[in-house]
Amino acid sequence: MPTILGQNQYGKAENRVVKITRDGATHHIKDLNVSVSLSGDMDEVHLSGSNANVLPTDTTKNTVYAFAKEYGIESAEQFGIHLARHFVTSQEPIHRARIRIEEYAWERIANSGEGEHSFVRKGQETRLAQITFDGSSWEVVSGLKDLTVLNSTDSEFWGFVKDRYTTLPEAHDRILATDISARWRFNWSGDEGEMPDWDASYEQTRRHLLEAFAETYSLSLQQTLHAMGARIIEHRGEIDEIRFSLPNKHHFLVDLAPFALKNDTADGAVYFAADRPYGLIEATVLRDGREARIPADLTNL
Repeated sequence: MPTILGQNQYGKAENRVVKITRDGATHHIKDLNVSVSLSGDMDEVHLSGSNANVLPTDTTKNTVYAFAKEYGIESAEQFGIHLARHFVTSQEPIHRARIRIEEYAWERIANSGEGEHSFVRKGQETRLAQITFDGSSWEVVSGLKDLTVLNSTDSEFWGFVKDRYTTLPEAHDRILATDISARWRFNWSGDEGEMPDWDASYEQTRRHLLEAFAETYSLSLQQTLHAMGARIIEHRGEIDEIRFSLPNKHHFLVDLAPFALKNDTADGAVYFAADRPYGLIEATVLRDGREARIPADLTNL
């Protein structure tokens, strides 16, 4: 049977880059995990084995490290833009570059002596960025994962459908907890003069996300998800779309009746924190008039 070569890409995944910038005795750290994926005129390498159009993945790795030194790392997004533009414009067979970046945050530890050069790794979220360039159009998607949040009250869940298999009791005062995974797409078209302040945008988007979670009296995790997304769209004009994947980290009241103990939310309850199975709530919030582009499965982004 005849065969046809479908979509294909190649690159170097998970290049770990740590850049230290010295400002006198005060040091600054950028810690990235950079993955490069390239596509274009690559039929022959699959069909005949010809490497004539192939830029070695080792070269893409070297480029990542050289660019970190030559251009520095102002932000994950800016670094990805430099790389994507370079690969597409410097190699004719490459038509599209996708750069995925994870950024790991560090907090400064006050040094006992001179200078500020000691850090402790933050145990919170991982910052994410994906930059795609095809020679004419850009797509920049930022985000985060593993941001764990919890409301110890102001959350209910009742009035749901019940059938013969339903055992979950209605809750009028419950813990609401989740690990936030979110991606948001910018409406930046590539104009250098209109480029967002990537770091400020990330910090403000994260702030609105957390404030909406904290301030929403929740009747469902879906309602909270929408409130977070709507607040970001309303306050951040550079963002057109945001998609969430939220596992519901269930906390169940422990049955203490066998020990003649009343386990009551009004009197300081004890919960069992279940890690699995878990409800998984996912949805996209869009600016009116825009189309969704972020994949439904965030693991593919």
